Amino acid sequence: MRSMWMRLAGACVLAAGLALAGCGSKEPEQRAAFIQFLQTRVLDRPGVRVPKPTDEQKKPFGDYAQHYAVIADFNEAMNRSVGQPMEAVIAKGSPRSIGDIVARRDDIRTAREGVKQMRTALDENVARADAARAALKQPEDLKAVFDKAYEKTVTLPAATFREVFPALDAVLGGAVRIGDYIDAHKAQIQIAGNAITVSDAKVQAELNAMLQEMNTHSGAINAAQRKLRTVVSGS
Repeated sequence: MRSMWMRLAGACVLAAGLALAGCGSKEPEQRAAFIQFLQTRVLDRPGVRVPKPTDEQKKPFGDYAQHYAVIADFNEAMNRSVGQPMEAVIAKGSPRSIGDIVARRDDIRTAREGVKQMRTALDENVARADAARAALKQPEDLKAVFDKAYEKTVTLPAATFREVFPALDAVLGGAVRIGDYIDAHKAQIQIAGNAITVSDAKVQAELNAMLQEMNTHSGAINAAQRKLRTVVSGS
């Protein structure tokens, strides 16, 4: 009987030891530090803010630093594969005049292909981030804050970029069609700088219709860019 109580007493000591080890866990403090970081450095700041804490600054987060990496890695990849290339496409591919369209058809075609690549890259980046997020194990208090930060820094910017792509592709596609059309009607169309003269009424009407359509899509690009700037800057 004595040996049985001794074994029970030993089990109680072990259980107490386990409880003490649990009480000594740093997880609650790490979670609180990470929640505070997300709230004050990401959610409370206007626009899309994805700060890059140093290794020393991430130490209080413990393993939750890897949760933040889901957001940080997405934004780095999006900037590299979408943000920077889009600036280049708009700068290089956007036609400034009819003469520019004719002279730079190959550049415009290349820019249009770049838009397709950006769309593919964004879809891949979002899918990768969504999968990484789904694999995270988070207590409910952290999940509520993290979900808001993810929406602000991943979901919303990606959705806004997707609004730019169709209009940008339409403008570039329209420019290519106009360039091809002018090339096919050289006998009826003369271009001198920014001035264009059309000797055939039917050709002029068709060309005007294509130009008007492209201008409409240009307006849509401007509207989408303004929205994107508002999302990024918060104002």
